[in-house]
Amino acid sequence: MSAHAVERMLRAEHKRILAALPAGCYKVVLDERGKSFSTRRLAEHIARWREAGRDIAFIIGGADGTSEALKREADMLWSLSSLTLPHALVRVVLAEQLYRAISIMNNHPYHRE
Repeated sequence: MSAHAVERMLRAEHKRILAALPAGCYKVVLDERGKSFSTRRLAEHIARWREAGRDIAFIIGGADGTSEALKREADMLWSLSSLTLPHALVRVVLAEQLYRAISIMNNHPYHRE
Protein backbone atom coordinates (compact mmCIF):
# COMPACT_ATOMS: atom_id res chain seq x y z
CA MET A 1 0.00 0.00 0.00
CA SER A 2 1.38 3.41 -0.91
CA ALA A 3 2.15 6.06 1.71
CA HIS A 4 -0.64 8.20 0.24
CA ALA A 5 -3.16 5.37 0.57
CA VAL A 6 -2.09 4.73 4.18
CA GLU A 7 -2.48 8.41 5.04
CA ARG A 8 -5.93 8.48 3.43
CA MET A 9 -6.93 5.38 5.42
CA LEU A 10 -5.65 6.92 8.69
CA ARG A 11 -7.63 10.12 8.04
CA ALA A 12 -10.81 8.10 7.44
CA GLU A 13 -10.18 6.03 10.58
CA HIS A 14 -9.59 9.27 12.53
CA LYS A 15 -13.04 10.53 11.53
CA ARG A 16 -14.68 7.22 12.53
CA ILE A 17 -12.93 7.22 15.90
CA LEU A 18 -13.96 10.81 16.67
CA ALA A 19 -17.56 10.02 15.73
CA ALA A 20 -17.59 7.10 18.19
CA LEU A 21 -16.12 8.97 21.18
CA PRO A 22 -18.28 10.37 23.97
CA ALA A 23 -18.38 14.19 23.91
CA GLY A 24 -15.73 15.77 26.11
CA CYS A 25 -14.02 12.49 26.95
CA TYR A 26 -10.40 12.21 28.02
CA LYS A 27 -8.64 10.67 25.00
CA VAL A 28 -5.75 8.29 25.67
CA VAL A 29 -4.09 7.16 22.45
CA LEU A 30 -1.92 4.07 22.77
CA ASP A 31 1.29 4.69 20.87
CA GLU A 32 4.75 3.17 21.13
CA ARG A 33 6.23 6.68 21.44
CA GLY A 34 3.92 7.72 24.28
CA LYS A 35 4.60 7.96 28.01
CA SER A 36 5.45 4.74 29.77
CA PHE A 37 4.47 4.18 33.40
CA SER A 38 3.79 1.52 35.99
CA THR A 39 0.45 -0.05 36.86
CA ARG A 40 0.43 1.88 40.15
CA ARG A 41 0.92 5.12 38.18
CA LEU A 42 -1.92 4.10 35.86
CA ALA A 43 -4.13 3.68 38.95
CA GLU A 44 -3.21 7.24 40.01
CA HIS A 45 -4.09 8.57 36.54
CA ILE A 46 -7.44 6.75 36.54
CA ALA A 47 -8.25 8.09 40.02
CA ARG A 48 -7.61 11.66 38.82
CA TRP A 49 -9.63 11.14 35.65
CA ARG A 50 -12.55 9.76 37.66
CA GLU A 51 -12.44 12.72 40.04
CA ALA A 52 -12.64 15.03 37.03
CA GLY A 53 -15.90 13.30 36.05
CA ARG A 54 -14.98 12.75 32.40
CA ASP A 55 -15.38 9.61 30.37
CA ILE A 56 -12.08 8.03 29.35
CA ALA A 57 -11.50 6.62 25.87
CA PHE A 58 -8.52 4.36 25.19
CA ILE A 59 -7.76 4.48 21.48
CA ILE A 60 -5.83 1.66 19.83
CA GLY A 61 -4.66 2.13 16.26
CA GLY A 62 -4.68 -0.46 13.55
CA ALA A 63 -1.72 -2.02 11.76
CA ASP A 64 -0.57 1.40 10.56
CA GLY A 65 -1.06 3.14 13.92
CA THR A 66 -3.13 6.30 14.30
CA SER A 67 -3.12 9.55 12.40
CA GLU A 68 -0.81 12.33 13.52
CA ALA A 69 -3.87 14.56 13.92
CA LEU A 70 -5.44 12.10 16.36
CA LYS A 71 -2.21 11.98 18.35
CA ARG A 72 -2.13 15.80 18.53
CA GLU A 73 -5.77 15.86 19.72
CA ALA A 74 -5.13 13.24 22.41
CA ASP A 75 -5.03 14.24 26.06
CA MET A 76 -2.33 11.62 26.56
CA LEU A 77 -0.15 9.34 24.48
CA TRP A 78 0.49 6.14 26.44
CA SER A 79 2.99 3.45 25.55
CA LEU A 80 2.35 -0.07 26.79
CA SER A 81 5.67 -1.07 25.25
CA SER A 82 8.27 0.26 22.84
CA LEU A 83 7.66 -2.91 20.86
CA THR A 84 5.21 -2.97 17.97
CA LEU A 85 2.33 -5.12 19.20
CA PRO A 86 -0.61 -6.59 17.27
CA HIS A 87 -3.95 -4.86 17.84
CA ALA A 88 -5.54 -7.92 19.47
CA LEU A 89 -2.67 -8.31 21.94
CA VAL A 90 -2.82 -4.62 22.89
CA ARG A 91 -6.50 -5.06 23.76
CA VAL A 92 -5.67 -7.94 26.12
CA VAL A 93 -2.75 -6.11 27.76
CA LEU A 94 -4.85 -2.95 28.16
CA ALA A 95 -7.71 -4.90 29.76
CA GLU A 96 -5.29 -6.61 32.16
CA GLN A 97 -3.65 -3.33 33.16
CA LEU A 98 -7.01 -1.64 33.72
CA TYR A 99 -8.09 -4.58 35.88
CA ARG A 100 -4.89 -4.35 37.93
CA ALA A 101 -5.14 -0.56 38.28
CA ILE A 102 -8.75 -0.74 39.46
CA SER A 103 -7.77 -3.50 41.89
CA ILE A 104 -5.07 -1.22 43.33
CA MET A 105 -7.59 1.64 43.60
CA ASN A 106 -9.91 -0.68 45.57
CA ASN A 107 -7.12 -1.72 47.95
CA HIS A 108 -7.10 -5.26 46.64
CA PRO A 109 -3.74 -6.88 47.38
CA TYR A 110 -1.40 -6.45 44.43
CA HIS A 111 0.71 -9.56 43.97
CA ARG A 112 3.98 -7.66 43.51
CA GLU A 113 3.82 -5.71 46.76
